[in-house]
Amino acid sequence: MNPIEKWHARRRFPWKLLLQIFKIVVVTAQLCLFAQQRYSHVNYLWDTKISFSHMFLKGWDATREVQVYPPGSGPLAVYEKQDFFQYLDYAITTYSTINEKAIGTYSYKYQDGELLYPTLCMAQYAGGYVSPNNNTFMLNDTITKSCIEIPVEVNVTSWSSEAFLKNKSYIINFDLLMNIEFTFHLHTIKLRVNLPFDTPECYGLTGKVIFNNHDHDGQMLVNLDVAAQVLECQGSVKLASEAYTLKVWRTFINVTSIMISIISLIMCVRALYRAQLLRKTTELFFRQQYGKELSLEERMEFVNLWYLLICINDIFIILGSCLKIGLESKNYEGYLDTWNVCSLFLGLGNLLVWFGCLRYLGFFTTYNVLILTLKKCIPNVLRYSICLLMVFAGYCLCGWLVLGPYHFKFRSFSSTMECLYSLINGDDMFATFSSTSGKDPVVWWFSRIYLYSFISLFIYVILSLFIAIIMDAYETIKNYYENGFPLNELMKFVEECTEEPSSGVFQDEDDHTIHDVINSICCCGYEANQQSTEYEPLLT
Repeated sequence: MNPIEKWHARRRFPWKLLLQIFKIVVVTAQLCLFAQQRYSHVNYLWDTKISFSHMFLKGWDATREVQVYPPGSGPLAVYEKQDFFQYLDYAITTYSTINEKAIGTYSYKYQDGELLYPTLCMAQYAGGYVSPNNNTFMLNDTITKSCIEIPVEVNVTSWSSEAFLKNKSYIINFDLLMNIEFTFHLHTIKLRVNLPFDTPECYGLTGKVIFNNHDHDGQMLVNLDVAAQVLECQGSVKLASEAYTLKVWRTFINVTSIMISIISLIMCVRALYRAQLLRKTTELFFRQQYGKELSLEERMEFVNLWYLLICINDIFIILGSCLKIGLESKNYEGYLDTWNVCSLFLGLGNLLVWFGCLRYLGFFTTYNVLILTLKKCIPNVLRYSICLLMVFAGYCLCGWLVLGPYHFKFRSFSSTMECLYSLINGDDMFATFSSTSGKDPVVWWFSRIYLYSFISLFIYVILSLFIAIIMDAYETIKNYYENGFPLNELMKFVEECTEEPSSGVFQDEDDHTIHDVINSICCCGYEANQQSTEYEPLLT
């Protein structure tokens, strides 16, 4: 029975239904508030990386900040040894004079009262040599890493890394070099205030200027990475009365969301447990009365997958809400990755909460078509998808191997899958064709045959058959609505009870004793078992 039928049959108030509706409102409000907070933090970290790129990377251009396809400019790289030292000197002097140059508020990190110097770490092969003259080489492929402090003082306007490394006998062999990292540490306070969602916060910033020479192709790529750690702040903000009220409401929503999810989780676990008690009683009844065992399909009738879905989203929301309270308290030290974990829990929880709304629409015959169609077509779709994946994997591997060096979209296996999946949906077809390099005629002709055959096969054949499977399931469900749904033995047993929920048969004045339940079974035309205690779980 659905909640309304249970109300007519047993006068049971639909607490679970109202709780789920209230939970949707609360967790959605919680997500909206957290989305604003998370956007502020992620955007702050990205803006900090852009600022550091302009300050610490020589030759950085604003066009590299815009993510466009295809890229508007090539990678930032150095090609001469002298350029490498100039880039390194530029980063070191910027660090030394950052208080004089930067618009942002930064301070140096001190440890035991002394300035924490930046470090230069080098990763290279343990040994070997390269001799292009006679085409010989020797290589020890063990990677060794060594670091050295750069004792640069504050406000140093000129610095020679090459001279410093020579004095320290720190030799850089570019033939064996893998990468070099210049690491520095700074502190800052984010004063951007969007009360009550975004109050001032303290961060420890770790910046790395990375010189990547893994390919040994004469091009050393230059990149900058920034990691941020939330630090404990000492300070206060004088909140306006309305801002303080909103902050209280935010805390109230977090606590309410946790409490509602805990109650919902307990109720659903209780319902799942009682359903299994009923299954055991039903199996005993069929075994004694009919001498048969319930099939797997019949036993699955006692497992409510909607309740399992609710249990999963309750767990996600509880975990996400606890992390959110910790993030908002600002009395701990932690990395910004915690925001991503928290958003993952809250996002998946809200996704499943809203997906669970389909259960209540399923109480109405017209709206239940989607759920029943999905349930009917999923087995066939899964079997069809296995065959589909084999063909798709073959195309992906072939395209990655042949077109990878010549086409931007096929550079990696993952990008090849993304490209082909986009082509199935009709996205960016002409650009995919035209981006293939025409220098090698064999590759050019292969790319045409490859792309034409893939698009024709998947769009005109495979995708059409995929839609046909779903439409067949939809037509079958429509036919069931007209001529009746097929019933297994268990459901035939239940269908013989023709009493309406409002008939009064399911109601009693003695809080549903064992004998009342057995009498209600007898109304369906079955004699009660004398050992009525065997049906005690049926009470619940």
